[in-house]
Amino acid sequence: MSATSTTNEATTSSERVPPDAYPAEKARGGEIILKTKWARAIFLAGLFGGIVVVAAIAIYLGIFG
Repeated sequence: MSATSTTNEATTSSERVPPDAYPAEKARGGEIILKTKWARAIFLAGLFGGIVVVAAIAIYLGIFG
């Protein structure tokens, strides 16, 4: 290793240059594309199933009942 690479590695986080800002257009969340009825049905069943599982665990633990 050369002396310059050693000094560059020894810099602290306060001396580092922050990265460029990320554009808002690229930072947006993705969209869910459900083209067929089956895809929609499976997606909604998964959401509903997750809610049912959470509710069942909450009832079992005595949070709701």
